[in-house]
Amino acid sequence: MQSEPKEVKYFIQGMDCADCALSLEKSLANIQGVEQVNVNFTTGFLEANGSFEPQALVKRVEALGYQVVTPGLAYPNESQNGNTQAAGSLRLPGFLGYLYASTQTRMALLGAVLLLLSIPFALFGSGLYSQWIKTGLQLAAAGLAGYPIVNRGVRALFIGRQITIDLLMSIATLGALFIGEISEACTVVLLFSIGEALEGYTADKARRSLQSLLSLKPERAHVMRPCIDCEEHMGQGGYTGGPCPECGEHELTLPVEQIAIGERVIVRPGERIPVDGHVLSGISLVNQAPVTGESVPVQKAPGDKVYAGTLNGEAVLELSVSQIAAESTISRIVRLVDQAQAQRAPVERSIDRFASWYTPAVVVLAACVAVIPPLLFGAPFFDINGTHGWLYRALTLLIVACPCALVISTPVTMVSSLTALAGCGVLVKGGKFIDVLARARLFAFDKTGTLTVGQPTVTHARSVDCLPDALRCPACEDMLALAATVEQRSEHPLAQAIMAEVQRRQLTHTYPAAESVQSLAGQGVQGISNGSSILVGSHDLFHARDDALDHQLHEDIQSAMDDGQTVMLVGKDDYLVGYVSVADAPRPTTADTLRQLKAIDPRFSTVMLTGDNPTVAARVALTLGSLDEVRAGLLPEDKLNAVRDLQAAHGLVVMVGDGVNDAPALAAADTGIAMGGAGSAQAMETADVVLMQDDLTHLPGTIQTARQTQAIIKQNIAFSLVVKAVFLLLTLPGLTTLWMAVFADMGASLLVTLNGMRMLRKKI
Repeated sequence: MQSEPKEVKYFIQGMDCADCALSLEKSLANIQGVEQVNVNFTTGFLEANGSFEPQALVKRVEALGYQVVTPGLAYPNESQNGNTQAAGSLRLPGFLGYLYASTQTRMALLGAVLLLLSIPFALFGSGLYSQWIKTGLQLAAAGLAGYPIVNRGVRALFIGRQITIDLLMSIATLGALFIGEISEACTVVLLFSIGEALEGYTADKARRSLQSLLSLKPERAHVMRPCIDCEEHMGQGGYTGGPCPECGEHELTLPVEQIAIGERVIVRPGERIPVDGHVLSGISLVNQAPVTGESVPVQKAPGDKVYAGTLNGEAVLELSVSQIAAESTISRIVRLVDQAQAQRAPVERSIDRFASWYTPAVVVLAACVAVIPPLLFGAPFFDINGTHGWLYRALTLLIVACPCALVISTPVTMVSSLTALAGCGVLVKGGKFIDVLARARLFAFDKTGTLTVGQPTVTHARSVDCLPDALRCPACEDMLALAATVEQRSEHPLAQAIMAEVQRRQLTHTYPAAESVQSLAGQGVQGISNGSSILVGSHDLFHARDDALDHQLHEDIQSAMDDGQTVMLVGKDDYLVGYVSVADAPRPTTADTLRQLKAIDPRFSTVMLTGDNPTVAARVALTLGSLDEVRAGLLPEDKLNAVRDLQAAHGLVVMVGDGVNDAPALAAADTGIAMGGAGSAQAMETADVVLMQDDLTHLPGTIQTARQTQAIIKQNIAFSLVVKAVFLLLTLPGLTTLWMAVFADMGASLLVTLNGMRMLRKKI
């Protein structure tokens, strides 16, 4: 009977190089019922889905010489990974501790000790007895270090039907022993073992970088709960259990997973905020850098939103929980970064495809090198008079051609970049979006809420009887108070802008709220307050009712409208009292951000896509000064079509919006960037890239990081190929040795890994 469809995720221990992951993935893909499988060396995770038995997957992994450490979504703790000491063993620092952590690397260490012991016999011993000891020690060293390699290589060949780097190294080592090059065989296998361990150690450091995010998630919280089944007061006053009427609420320290929405949590100074929520009481500075990437702490007061993982400052805060721990912002960040790290970039998939036929081709080429010259040209097969024969050269070629450095050149760089960006408050959901950000030349921006604040504010309030030189004009404030009487119950953004200004000036209770409030078909609102008829409406509405604008305010009103501001006129009992102009101002950081973007590459083009009217859009564009094109009056479907037009004209398009209203355009773009993700779960889930901070400050740094990531990947690939080509040219005429080939291969792998890990230090 066919198994039910399922998805599994396991952490795999024992993978020392990217080729291990590649061969393991191909072998697991052959299991019946497996529809898709992904083994990521840099994250250490195996993910598979399909109609298969999980135990069959586990058995195949173990049969190939690896261990399934733990299932689940989280990284295993330190006692479960390869970067720890064996139970009860001596704890050693750094790389020595890593070497001592597993049986395979301990065998390599013991082999290295035996090789060192053989050196005095090789240098100073001339007798037959000394030669026997030297040979015995070197054979033992080669056996200890080589057994795990040969074992994995043979298993991969017969179980997984894969020719792996372990198999190439096994053939080279056994061939060297066969032709009597015992010292070289021993050196080769030890260099390979230690080099693989060093590669695994550096990759493990990159892999563990995600734990810096995991460590931000507090495990416990101080929650206020009622005293339940209080033993002290049981039986008093008829109390028989449940919430104690005498004790009231008291503070309990519980795991965050047990905290429910709506509960009250206490956060002391210096503690990390354990859950997403809103401040009920207390005022404190909170360091939000782990979530939003903001460089300075932000003051939080009652009503403000706070995020799990951020650090409380100098005062106690009482919070109301708004999200369970599993759905907190920091939990979603970790989950999305983890998923992003498992996705392969296009260049990585291309290299994997290349390696799938490259490694078998190397075996065929090495066989041809060993056989054809001796058969056709009479060249020596074995070494003669200190000259390497063609068998030796073929064995060297096997080592030189190992694709380790090439295969690992991309993933470790991508993982480092994704993790570094997440630490700066930028979530990129996969390597392919890094690739688009690095190559794109056109950036389209939504206006409202992206380039601008998104909240209209009052720019001018002027009455007919305005006193221009007064610090606070009583007539203008009276006009605002009248407008508030009919606007205070409206949810319209313009009404909210007026009410915000009225509250700022402390005019809310100047007049009683209007009665018989009536909306006038989108042109305004009217009502009765204190016996007077109050009307707030558009320029056209007042013209239609009375030609009352032939007044000294007319020029000011027209000037405000020409500047792209929305003007609302205020009337009382059929008389014009004054006007209020409202505008959605550009964000303070937007102009500088656009200039920085242009400074990265003068070929960049920037376009505004907005549903606002052309006059307002043109005014905002003029204020910002760095926009190449403005398209205004666009409905959501118009924005979608605009993105497609831009793609046809310019190629790759990056769309930046708020992640909600611009969803169709964000989805159509090659990469959609949503800002303000810390306050929007929908933005985090739908966009390809999320700027957690509520502005565009991190956009230029994100583009620079993407371009640097691509540059490092190109450096790594070029370096790997050049090293292979140079040693190939030196190997054919017999100018290289086996140990030199191993040193070059492992050295190249280590260098590209360290080069890629430079991105972990990237700050934006």
